Amino acid sequence: MVKEAARRGEVAGESVRRWGGRLPADRPANPSTSLDACFQRSAPEALKQMLRTWKAAVFLALMAVLAVPQPTLAQGPASADDAAKFLAGMQPAAESEIARYTRDPNWQQHARYFDSAWDKLNAQQLSKVRAWSDENLKQTRSTLFYTFSGPDFIYADAFFPRASTYILVGLEPVGPIPAINERTRHSLPYLRASLNTILNISYFITSDMGSRLHQGELRGTLPILYIFLARSGKTIREVTLVRFDKEGNVQPTDQRAAFVTNSGVKIAFTDKGGRQQTLYYFSTDLSDSGVNHSGFLKFAEKFAPGDALVKSASYLLHGGNFSRTRKFLLDHSQSIVQDDTGIPLAQFKREEWDLKPFGAYLGPIPIFQGMYQPLLAQLFKQNRPPKLEFGIGYRFRGFDSNLLLAVRRNTVAAQDQ
Repeated sequence: MVKEAARRGEVAGESVRRWGGRLPADRPANPSTSLDACFQRSAPEALKQMLRTWKAAVFLALMAVLAVPQPTLAQGPASADDAAKFLAGMQPAAESEIARYTRDPNWQQHARYFDSAWDKLNAQQLSKVRAWSDENLKQTRSTLFYTFSGPDFIYADAFFPRASTYILVGLEPVGPIPAINERTRHSLPYLRASLNTILNISYFITSDMGSRLHQGELRGTLPILYIFLARSGKTIREVTLVRFDKEGNVQPTDQRAAFVTNSGVKIAFTDKGGRQQTLYYFSTDLSDSGVNHSGFLKFAEKFAPGDALVKSASYLLHGGNFSRTRKFLLDHSQSIVQDDTGIPLAQFKREEWDLKPFGAYLGPIPIFQGMYQPLLAQLFKQNRPPKLEFGIGYRFRGFDSNLLLAVRRNTVAAQDQ
């Protein structure tokens, strides 16, 4: 119908344009509309007849076009929650503009990989960490400080699911807010590769992850945080790129600061029960020289007192160059969960802390052989600690992993005045 109406319009228009000539070659002569018949009447009357014919044809063509169902227009950019689900290999909302990309075989392979990897991780690690947490962390604070974490939200959530504010810190840049488009599928393999170690051995290898987070369309730690939030059953409500000043005040920023030190992201989300939670991730230097020139500790102090998690931290808190971060955790934490790479046992004042070991302390792995702690070995020997059902830290096989739970006794952790 559309073609026929358009053809009629073309014929009528051609007739008007070629007023003084013949009809188009594919148009058979008709006594009622031929030029010879028109000229039997006056020229003005013939022109009016041709114009009426042309208008009628255009009207018919327009009606035919409007009668054809039109495709639904996209309803603006995809939500952060839909983007997170897509990157995590989960179906976004059916009405989302990115839902069509889930028909891509590359994405479907990506989804199968994450379904399998997450089922394995949950069965071997996360479900057991949650059970340990339920048994041993009876009273927790609303804030979790997770230093040297990188984008490891999954273990923060597994150990401290009831926190309302998570503050994660690493050297890896946050990166821009992920945009899902037709090119994104080419970056999915890089994303899977960057997650390989934490999905299999419970921690990130910083140098390896750093190189992969600069490849492809999906750069920085934010895509990884998206995946962990989505796979942990969270619903993302709002994502804001932020920076903090030297006084610890946080201000929104833009994509240009995505790879700048002291920049980060604030993610507001809800858990499965609808409880509101917030995740901060900052790329900043936690050494003494670093925190002396940034406002991170002042920012974190606004959320004190809290709890702390430290694992696979390269024994940085053992050195004198990280004394300020170490002191902050000791001063502002109500409980600390850490492996042997965290705060040295000698730094805990026995009159202030109850110390409970778990697992087995076999000493550091060879690359850190100078970090053996005789006092920690003695604590494990004297207390005959219960076994860990999951692997954690650099000794990730479970039977050789260790944890220390330090709970403050009668004193209250320092608060911001």
